[in-house]
Amino acid sequence: MKFNEIKNHLARYTVGIAGAGGLGSNCAVALARSGIGRLVIADYDIVESSNLNRQYYFADQTGMKKTEALKDNLNRINPGLRIEVHDIKLSAYNIPIIYRDCDIIVEAFDSCQMKEMLAETVMCTWPQRPLVMGSGLAGYGKTNELRERVIGNTLIICGDEKTETSDELPPMAPRVGIVANMQANAVVEILMKSKNHEDKT
Repeated sequence: MKFNEIKNHLARYTVGIAGAGGLGSNCAVALARSGIGRLVIADYDIVESSNLNRQYYFADQTGMKKTEALKDNLNRINPGLRIEVHDIKLSAYNIPIIYRDCDIIVEAFDSCQMKEMLAETVMCTWPQRPLVMGSGLAGYGKTNELRERVIGNTLIICGDEKTETSDELPPMAPRVGIVANMQANAVVEILMKSKNHEDKT
């Protein structure tokens, strides 16, 4: 299948991204380049200089809201992409509202508690909606330990599922980028297998 055919197919879909840090920003860029039609992105943080080693932001965006900075960057990559941003902390209450129109959701949090909350909310609200999560991406090297694991029909986990971030094992651009692109690749694969733009309710 040629790229234009892939792009035309993906243009019909909406992807939700929960978090605009290392995973979220890089995954969004990969999806924008792939031809996804619409992104719904939520985060409440600002761009800090310490983010620039792994997140898709630039030095002159320091101090900006991540959602607005990422929207600017994505528009430069794909002006035709429809982008909806929410400057808000996600919760079990607002997730069903913010992501109600999404065909698939990408989890991109640092916090284990937030990951668990999102997973429980999505799976309870939309049992048939695919959820792509990231787990285990700190440090560098050990590329062969990064993998994609499918649980049931709708849950996909990307990463090594064991490497936790710490002062001695910080998140770095190569592994963060690999996992973010694994997530984007999983999204594209799922949507390319979808023949119809089905009702998501």
